[in-house]
Amino acid sequence: MSVKNKQAGFTLIEMMIVVAIMAIMSAMLAPTLFNQVSKAEKSRTASDIRQIESALKFYRLDNYRYPSQSEGLEALVSAPSGSGAGSWNGPYLESVPKDAWKEPYKYANPGTHGKPVEVFTLGADRTIGGTDSNADWGNWNVND
Repeated sequence: MSVKNKQAGFTLIEMMIVVAIMAIMSAMLAPTLFNQVSKAEKSRTASDIRQIESALKFYRLDNYRYPSQSEGLEALVSAPSGSGAGSWNGPYLESVPKDAWKEPYKYANPGTHGKPVEVFTLGADRTIGGTDSNADWGNWNVND
């Protein structure tokens, strides 16, 4: 009487085939996923910049000027010290949002792209210039 040994489980070749199929599927889906992430970053950045720009306009209505470069965007959250904003009627924002890369938005007064003031981010690389996630986005190009 002979007893047959039956082994349960997968062979190494079967496991390698499954891993190869998963790698191929990941390679096909990755570009689509990364494209969606890039779209979300751009959309969030545009929304934040429009929100800050709107708060800046309310600040200007109350104070007859935009916050100075030294006061920055914090003037939208708390009244600047000194005679900077005599008619401050804020807060105009609960807090200054951070960009999609967890960095504070930059502020320039006066602006250099045809706007009186600029709100912008330097993108993921945090340097001037770039493309895709490294692009600079500001109130001069968020509608592009």
